[in-house]
Amino acid sequence: MPARKDEDPLSGESMHGGPSVEERRRLDRCAREPIHAPGAIQPHGALMGIDPATFVVTIGSENVADLLGVPSPVLGRTLAEVLGAEFADDVQVAVSDADVEANPLDLVVGERAFDAIVHQLDDVIIVELEPVLSTSLQHSTSSLYVLLHRIAKSSDIEELRAGTARGLRALTGFDRVMIYHFHPDGHGEIVAEDRASDMEPYLGLHFPASDIPAQARQLYLAKLSRAIVGTAGDSVGLLTLREDRGTALDLSCAELRSVSPHHLQFMRNMGQDSTLSFSLVRDGVLIGMITCAHRSQRRLPFILRRGIEVLANQVALQLSALDQVAHLRRQVSVRKWRALLMAQISVTDDIAESLLRGGVTVRDLIESDGAAVRIGGRTRTTGDVPATAGLEALFAHVEQTPGGGPFVSDALSDEHPALSALAPTVTGVLIVLVGGAGDYLAFFRNEVLRSVDWLGDQTDANRATPLSPRTSFSAWTDSVAGTSSPWGELVSDAAELARDLEGTLFRKAESELAHLAMQDPLTGLPNRRRLIDELDVALGAGDAHTRVSMLFIDLDGFKDVNDSYGHDVGDALIVTVAGRLLAATRASDTVARIGGDEFVVLCTDTDPSDADLVAARVLSAISEPVRIGGDAVTVTASVGAATSSGDVRTMDLLRQADEAMYRAKAAGKNAVSR
Repeated sequence: MPARKDEDPLSGESMHGGPSVEERRRLDRCAREPIHAPGAIQPHGALMGIDPATFVVTIGSENVADLLGVPSPVLGRTLAEVLGAEFADDVQVAVSDADVEANPLDLVVGERAFDAIVHQLDDVIIVELEPVLSTSLQHSTSSLYVLLHRIAKSSDIEELRAGTARGLRALTGFDRVMIYHFHPDGHGEIVAEDRASDMEPYLGLHFPASDIPAQARQLYLAKLSRAIVGTAGDSVGLLTLREDRGTALDLSCAELRSVSPHHLQFMRNMGQDSTLSFSLVRDGVLIGMITCAHRSQRRLPFILRRGIEVLANQVALQLSALDQVAHLRRQVSVRKWRALLMAQISVTDDIAESLLRGGVTVRDLIESDGAAVRIGGRTRTTGDVPATAGLEALFAHVEQTPGGGPFVSDALSDEHPALSALAPTVTGVLIVLVGGAGDYLAFFRNEVLRSVDWLGDQTDANRATPLSPRTSFSAWTDSVAGTSSPWGELVSDAAELARDLEGTLFRKAESELAHLAMQDPLTGLPNRRRLIDELDVALGAGDAHTRVSMLFIDLDGFKDVNDSYGHDVGDALIVTVAGRLLAATRASDTVARIGGDEFVVLCTDTDPSDADLVAARVLSAISEPVRIGGDAVTVTASVGAATSSGDVRTMDLLRQADEAMYRAKAAGKNAVSR
């Protein structure tokens, strides 16, 4: 049976039906905070905005002159006047070719060295200045390459995550390194951790979407790393020659962008004084993060941060590749089971029964507590399923759904109370259409009581106000009721199974139609068309010496039977004669009904004497009385025999046998003629 890969749908304090009211309010407040343009920077560095046409400083953080040790004021002066012509030229070169990575630029002012990070934003050149750190940290990038090489060898997702957390903590010296995974509903989970031994473990804990809200995640897509160096110092405001630019300056890509007061309080509540976070991005989607946290101020140099961005990208690529490998392996297994199931139903007449109780069943593919199959208007069930009324209500709901489903729920009572009232015994439902003729595959799951461990108590009791950050982050367990195990990838598995089943049913119907087109509907014998095809094959398969014999049989007095007893008796007589012909002929012979009371027996590789023996048995068998209801009915037959000689055509042989049959009738009936 294929392994199941389910996504946990938990979100905030309300497990289903969306986040809780307070969680939605927190998300709404976060969405309204302009964190991309706070009008301030962190105090460990300085920022200047340069007019690209004049190279005049038009924006500057309040601490520029003090941090750099240059005369004030800075605003209104050219960059060359403030920091020298050589540095101004370096900035000019850095922004002239966006394809060349020049950062960080070297800047020495007096006895102080700075890393200068330059980028251009619309009509302003942003120059950020960070004091250079110790040589040991500056040169720790060599250890980064060792770590990159080590994690590149990881062949398991858990091993990759754990190795990355462990390696980055050793490299950066932070107290704790965590790797987050974001679930489809927005909430996160700590899936790897390396920490100081005296710190509380967070591994396996979940956290609500409001901890890293949507707009913050957008910034993590625009800029792949984010350093918060301390929580105690005040942010430094931006001064500007243009009143509209200081607070409106977009710092999405800035290294020094200041921090929301709410987030700083969040960090203090967690016992963190500094953090360094890196984005894990797959196909333009933020799938997770790597966060380094420290209990005191800690800062890494720009070049090392940029190197870890490369490592994070490598980790995201490997996670994607390993996930795809696991997905492909699972798909191979699923397709094998689907193929076995389709092969099984292709040779049965009771498809619904075979799907539910054959050697391979739909529940081998879609793990469930019960299943129902409706094929051709006929419904079969197995396991725990709703009563008939509930089942019909669910099917009717799917029919009314735009696009026809699939219909998926793992909390039916919360998400569809009216349907749940009609199907109270089930919690999880997955229904897919099979074609467009009212056929369905339906799967049901019972309630599963679950416990979820959260990063801190999620209730208002753990907050100063309902909208403020949590005060404690100790593990808090919440029990979840009214839900089943989530369906996850089984939704697409069920849809693919339905498509395969639709194709198999279509091919089966085509085959049956083709068979009916070549079959007499009353007796089930080959009809005239089938006989002609087989005669063509028999005459064309051998050489001129191959003998093919044909017996053309016409019942004597059949019209009298119909006139005397009615057509129902006549039909019953025809069916009986067909059975007697099959019993009187050889297994290699073909018996066909070509119309009315006319039959043909095709004998391949047969000489005239053998054909005459078969004809004699046919006459004897037909002449036996037939009891139909309370009546005994007797008929005889006239048989015309013809055998191919040399290069004879199909219709010629059939005509010869037909003419011979009329000679037998003219001679007195109940006879064989050539």
